[in-house]
Amino acid sequence: MFGAPPIIETTVFTRLPDSLRIKHENAWTRARGSGPLHSFLEGPSFDRAGNLYCVDVCHGRIFRITPEGHWNVFAEYDGHPNGLKIHRDGRIFVADQKFGLLCFDPQTGHRTQLSDGAEHGGFRGLNDLVFADNGDLYFTDPGESALENPDGRVFRLRSTGELDLLMSGLAYPNGLVLNAKQDILYVAVTRTLQVLRLPLRSHPSDPDIRRVFKAGVFLQLSGGLAGPDGMAIDQSGGLIVAHSGLAAVWVFTPLGEPLARIRSCAGIRTTNVAFGGHDLKSLFITESEQGVILRAELPVAGCAMYAHF
Repeated sequence: MFGAPPIIETTVFTRLPDSLRIKHENAWTRARGSGPLHSFLEGPSFDRAGNLYCVDVCHGRIFRITPEGHWNVFAEYDGHPNGLKIHRDGRIFVADQKFGLLCFDPQTGHRTQLSDGAEHGGFRGLNDLVFADNGDLYFTDPGESALENPDGRVFRLRSTGELDLLMSGLAYPNGLVLNAKQDILYVAVTRTLQVLRLPLRSHPSDPDIRRVFKAGVFLQLSGGLAGPDGMAIDQSGGLIVAHSGLAAVWVFTPLGEPLARIRSCAGIRTTNVAFGGHDLKSLFITESEQGVILRAELPVAGCAMYAHF
C-alpha cells in the first residue's frame, strides 16, 4: 500500500545488569511456555528528575534507571506489573496483570491497590495505562483474550473515582495513548495487528462524561511474531507504535501514513516506548528479548506526559 519508509537506527542506551538477570522459571514463564526468562521489560516512563522507570513483568519487579543508565530495584513483589505511568504528584501507577490497578509511593515504595474492577466482574489481567490531562486514567484489560476468545476490555478511571467500561470484545487490547486534543484514544490490539481509533464524545444527557463514539480501525499492520504494543504521540500528532516480534517501532502521520521504521539493534521484542532527553526528541524503547533499553533520535519531539505538566 505504501513504499518502505526510511530507517532510523537505534543504539543501546543501557542493559539490564547480569546481577539482576534471573535464571529460573516461575509460574508466569511456564504459562508463557518460553522457558526461563532473565526479565521481560515493559512500561518505560520518566519522572521529573530524569529517572527512567520500567517494569519486569515476569519477575514482579520495577526498576529505576538513572540518567546515566545505572539500574536499581525500586520495588519487588508477588505480582506481574505491565504498564507504568507517573502521576503529576509523583505517585507511580501500575497496571498489574495479577492485582489490578496499583499505586506506589515514590519515596517509600509502599503499594496500594486502587481498583480490582469488582464492579465489572473483576479485571482479567491489566496491561497498559495512560493519563489524560484532567487526571482521568485510561487502561487496557486484555486478560487472556485472543481471536478465539475476544473478551478484552478498555476502561477509564475518572479522577473522581468512577470506573467506566469504554469498550469490550477485543482480541488483546494492549498499549494506548491519547492525542493532543484528548478527543481520540488510540488502542493497539495485538492479536489482530491493529491500532483502533476511539473518538471520545460527550452525550447530551451527560455532557461531562465522554464516551466512545464510532470506533474504527486506524492502522492495519502485518508481520512479526506478536503485534502492536506500546505507543506514544509526538508534537506533530504523529503516532509511534512499538511492533513487538518485528524488531521495529513505526512512526505514522496523523493520517496513518508511515514516516519511518525505527529498527532494533538488539532483539525483536520491541515492547514499549517513551520520549525523553532534554528536548524530548530521544525515543527510549524497551526491548524484552535481550533485556535492554534502546534509544533513537527523532526529528520531532514527543508530547510531554502528565507527570511533567
